[in-house]
Amino acid sequence: MKKKTYYLLIATVCFFMVACSSPKQLAQYPEEKLDWKLGSQAYTFRLFSFAEALDKIHASGLHFVEAFPGQTIGAGSEEKFTYELSEEGRKLVRKLLKEKKVTLHAYGVVGAKDAQEWEKVFAFAKELGVKVITCEPDEKHLDVVSDLCDKYDIKAAIHNHPNPSHYWNPETVLKAIDGRSPRMGAAVDVGHWMRSGLDPVECLKKLEGHIIHSHFKDLNEFGDKKAHDVHWGTGKLPIEAVIAELKRQKFTGMLSAEYEYNWENNQPDVQASVSNFRALLKK
Repeated sequence: MKKKTYYLLIATVCFFMVACSSPKQLAQYPEEKLDWKLGSQAYTFRLFSFAEALDKIHASGLHFVEAFPGQTIGAGSEEKFTYELSEEGRKLVRKLLKEKKVTLHAYGVVGAKDAQEWEKVFAFAKELGVKVITCEPDEKHLDVVSDLCDKYDIKAAIHNHPNPSHYWNPETVLKAIDGRSPRMGAAVDVGHWMRSGLDPVECLKKLEGHIIHSHFKDLNEFGDKKAHDVHWGTGKLPIEAVIAELKRQKFTGMLSAEYEYNWENNQPDVQASVSNFRALLKK
């Protein structure tokens, strides 16, 4: 009887904690209700160190980062964010993430020359707590990546650069993951689809059930490879339809802001985009 009373008390406390904290939390971060992890691809801040990128991500009201290979760690370290990072460098990365209150969720976009190098990438990602590796594997390495997904319990999301890159259209991605690990899927870049002249909503529909991750952007033109980023909701992306489609599919994962414009001072652009996006979610 005492045991039942104890569990009832714990359940009651938990209920009131959620009831008291959730409304404010959901009002500020409405994406959490959908289990969407709104964050940034560190490549957005490629002119800066990883440490500086974390500051900019935090200042933008974001809590997740997708690290990219090759970025200087910073904070006194000249090492690069690759699987060759020393143990000291890895400790520094963990320390920076904790201090900046940002979670490392994804890593990419990566490739590898052979099975041995893919293994090093996955082992490195696993050690740092990465959940998703965004990648563009050579077709001959797809089975290797599939096996490593299961070995390390990490998802591999195939990313689409614009036409004529290999994975520019959904059909190629679907072919690549067919019959392979269920941990393999798509890292959809809606902006690159627009550059390739593809309808982002139709592409999302084709990849239903396989979308793991997204590089999110809005562009000033459609079908133009030279189109540049603009604040989300102010360009040619049918952003409300994209949001509706992701909701319909019950997508859960990271939406990685990748703002590839105004490189030297684009943190305010990311912040404005995030604000617009959250306003649309509340609407």
